[in-house]
Amino acid sequence: MLNRALLGAAVLALTAPFAMAGPIDSACARSARASGNGSVCNCIQQVADQTLSPSDQRRAAAFFRDPDQAQSVRMSKTGTDNAFWARYKNFATTAEAYCAR
Repeated sequence: MLNRALLGAAVLALTAPFAMAGPIDSACARSARASGNGSVCNCIQQVADQTLSPSDQRRAAAFFRDPDQAQSVRMSKTGTDNAFWARYKNFATTAEAYCAR
């Protein structure tokens, strides 16, 4: 019984960091540009947590897979896209300042 509890605690401790990865961190880690640099991806996620809502994070994460989506949003004339783009630009500028090496 104690062994099961210890095993369960060990599994939880080892998998918790992966379970907590946000959408930006996950998309960054899968991108070719990240080059396996998990600390940068984690830093970018931390900035996203401070500057973007969860739905904005999911939308921005899609830019890692399809950069043309970012261009479409940037060029859009809708108020919703313009508001999102302003938040995204703030996020990107902040992430660059805090996470650049």
